[in-house]
Amino acid sequence: MIHDIFMPALSSTMTEGKIVSWVKSPGDKVAKGETVVVVESDKADMDVESFYDGYLATILVEAGQEAPVGAAIAFVAETQEEIAQAQQKAPSSPQKSPEPSSPQKEEPAAATVTARVAAPPSSNGRSNRIVASPRAKKLAKQLGIALNTVEGSGPYGRIVAEDIEKAAGKTPTPPAVPSPPIVPPSTVKTPAPTPTPTPVTAGETVPLNTLQKAVVQNMVATLQVPTFHVGYTITTDELDKLYKQIKPKGVTMTALLAKAVAVTLQKHPVVNANYSDQGINYPQSINIAIAVAMPDGGLITPVLQNAAQIDIYSLSRTWKDLVERARGKQLQPEEYNSGTFTLSNLGMFGVDRFDAILPPGQGSILAIGASSPQVVATPDGMFGVKRQMAVNITCDHRVIYGSHAAAFLQDLAKLLETDAQSLTM
Repeated sequence: MIHDIFMPALSSTMTEGKIVSWVKSPGDKVAKGETVVVVESDKADMDVESFYDGYLATILVEAGQEAPVGAAIAFVAETQEEIAQAQQKAPSSPQKSPEPSSPQKEEPAAATVTARVAAPPSSNGRSNRIVASPRAKKLAKQLGIALNTVEGSGPYGRIVAEDIEKAAGKTPTPPAVPSPPIVPPSTVKTPAPTPTPTPVTAGETVPLNTLQKAVVQNMVATLQVPTFHVGYTITTDELDKLYKQIKPKGVTMTALLAKAVAVTLQKHPVVNANYSDQGINYPQSINIAIAVAMPDGGLITPVLQNAAQIDIYSLSRTWKDLVERARGKQLQPEEYNSGTFTLSNLGMFGVDRFDAILPPGQGSILAIGASSPQVVATPDGMFGVKRQMAVNITCDHRVIYGSHAAAFLQDLAKLLETDAQSLTM
């Protein structure tokens, strides 16, 4: 029997996917549950497995090409004798498959099946399937390393290239860890370096990549949502003081801001809610999504899940890991699509205030501007200098009213201005 491998839907917003690489070549034996191809969704690269044992007969969509969700991208033949039959089914074969080694049998009816996305092992760790990145698999094959002898150091025990190099006795080359896109408000007086844009030729039209297309779809969808904005000015002297104390311990300002927002949302569940056709949905957890610009265009929002319950040191380590894997397009879907509230910070570029566009499926997003010294009037009628930053919240007016947003910002400011030390408890 000949089976189709379809382009899977790796997210709810995905309409088409791009083939990153084929792990198998035409003629290779394929086992059920084995990774066949790596597909780029709107946010990440994901392994796609076969549902059936057999042979990869022919590839319909080559690496680097795109296909709509649900379109056939390859054929899998259950026997070698059926490889040629699968080739004949293909509109055009990108590359020759091996000739069958025995006479052809009568072609059976083709069955329509889907491929499945490789899922992380269960939380109890009892998974017999080896999960490895495509680069690690290729390197293991080159070095003659058996994957079942290597312990993975990646997320969910995933084997990465560095693990293969270590197993081969080589000194792994540590990947460059990019700086988190959100920086301390107190450090924005030095403009952040602007990412180097991709070289283009004047007059040319550059096609959108998969991630940019997803961003376009999301932004267009938000046009149907009635939104409003509320601004607030927050004095950051206490926050800056706390940050200087705990920065040497690996704490990031991003984690501090996310923690502060999550703690405040506990008092304002409606600001963490979102609209649905059935009514107002109140999520069970507070998951803070944070906008990160991608080097090749577009943006992604890694999520700090249950941010109010996690200590600031663990939260910072989690954030650094999320940013690194986001840049490498290795996030699992739940790590970028489970946010209930989003932060966006352009203060790193010296922007004093801005409006953020509401993400689909959420009720609020907080735009954070730069912190800078300001001359302010003191309670005794004198003048003084304090560091202040402007924040601006965008809300879905079907769920949240102005009084809700104002009360939330007031409590957030109170926490950062007078009780910032509590964020470390």
